[in-house]
Amino acid sequence: MNRVRTTTYVTIGLVISGLAVALGLLPASAGTTAKNLDDPVKKDIAMQIVSAAENSSLNWRAQFAYIEDIDDGRGYTAGIIGFCSGTGDMLELVESYTATKPSNVLAKYLPALRRVNGTDSHSGLDPNFTRDWRKAATDPVFQAAQEAERDRVYFNPSVRDGKADGVRALGQFAYYDAAVMHGYEGMRAIRNRALRKAKPPAQGGDERTWLNAFLNERVAEMKKEEAHSDTSRVDTAQRVFLNKGNFDLNTPLDFKVYGDPFHIG
Repeated sequence: MNRVRTTTYVTIGLVISGLAVALGLLPASAGTTAKNLDDPVKKDIAMQIVSAAENSSLNWRAQFAYIEDIDDGRGYTAGIIGFCSGTGDMLELVESYTATKPSNVLAKYLPALRRVNGTDSHSGLDPNFTRDWRKAATDPVFQAAQEAERDRVYFNPSVRDGKADGVRALGQFAYYDAAVMHGYEGMRAIRNRALRKAKPPAQGGDERTWLNAFLNERVAEMKKEEAHSDTSRVDTAQRVFLNKGNFDLNTPLDFKVYGDPFHIG
């Protein structure tokens, strides 16, 4: 008898939940299992949001060939995640590409990339490095190398830390986006400063309070550099999701970066 009664209650609950979703009283994701940022669908959403900020486009796969010097003291910025000639990650990317495909068009720049690492210099790269980068970007092997390096250096460590801190997909994304701009160690430094103001859920803290503290420290860090002083990727994107309580980063997502509106359906 108890089993029948329980089944009846569950069935009624599911019907009510379904009606609530249909009437718009609950999001379509209500009752579903929340996914971490490394879920393939969530990961693609993350790439789109970062691309909106980095390239003013949701089409992140079109950015393999992107390259320019944005005058931020990091030399050339290029590819799907903004690998920089002055910060070491571009060097590591080209080294990885060359290990897989020694006869690639960028291999000849490795000595120059080692020399300019840590500076904003183009010495040994100009005048043809940008042309050759765009040529390499048509190679599926180089595209795969960019994705693998993005995951190894930025995405995987950030998501791992987010899970350890007990934050859901939005928090994991906040960590990842900070790592993209400030480096993984820079993201960790931001997190350490936020720990002075709040605690993550894994330490008994409230998730909203923790993420607000993290984003506050992120904004403070961004304002230290003129090239990153526009904080809209936090203020009118991540903070919007947080204020709506969208901790699972569920679509649809409407946000702005640098004043430009974006929609992910």
